[in-house]
Amino acid sequence: MMAGTNWIGLWTLITREVGRFFSVYRQTVLPGLISSGLYILVFGFTLERRIAEINGVPYTLFILPGLLMMNTLMNATSNTSSSMLQMKLLQQLPDILTAPLSAMEISLAYIIGGTVRGTVNGILVMLLGVVLIDMPVHQPLATIGFIVMVSWAFASMGLVLGQLSDSWDQLAMMQNFFLTPLSFLGGVFYSVNMLPDWAQKLSYFNPIYYMINGIRFTILGIADSPPMTSFTMALIMTIFFTLSAIILMHSGRKIKQ
Repeated sequence: MMAGTNWIGLWTLITREVGRFFSVYRQTVLPGLISSGLYILVFGFTLERRIAEINGVPYTLFILPGLLMMNTLMNATSNTSSSMLQMKLLQQLPDILTAPLSAMEISLAYIIGGTVRGTVNGILVMLLGVVLIDMPVHQPLATIGFIVMVSWAFASMGLVLGQLSDSWDQLAMMQNFFLTPLSFLGGVFYSVNMLPDWAQKLSYFNPIYYMINGIRFTILGIADSPPMTSFTMALIMTIFFTLSAIILMHSGRKIKQ
């Protein structure tokens, strides 16, 4: 299968996707850094007077990995979903579908573009934490690896959402009523151990909780649940949404109008 890969076409599409968000970095990179900085100032430094520590870690340090992960997955999802939907609405997708590229190659190009955007934003927020509040990173390689894996998983999810959406309203509804609430309820600003038993049990059904738990472990060395569970969940999501995006692209459902 790899022998028959159109490497030139794949690389061209990847370059287009990566270049697309880098060319508008004021919209795709800077907002995440600014919002994370504001969260640190408003939630961190203010609430730290009320909540000194969580699990033995200063509150501002505790929320940083969650902010990092939220910024990572939001950007990864947004990149692929918006790019796919834009191509559909502008009737540009048939040009790509008629090119000598397989469904897997097209899907991988979009996913890699989203992965790069999510990874770049995640690493920049991590560096922001290191500079602003001297955040320690206990396992740098594991942190970057986990950021890349989660970026890939949610870039794949975004591609699925972009293929299934017929309008910007539909896409916004999926993101606003699914992704955003799950992100805020995933333990960004609190430990699930602070919740009542019923709320803790509900949190375990939230996949984003495991993403935040995993990155918090690699950065701060603390976790509310076994880190291996978080890595396993991230791997499962990566495989599931990657295969789903490729299969949906191959079927042509809602994209071959």
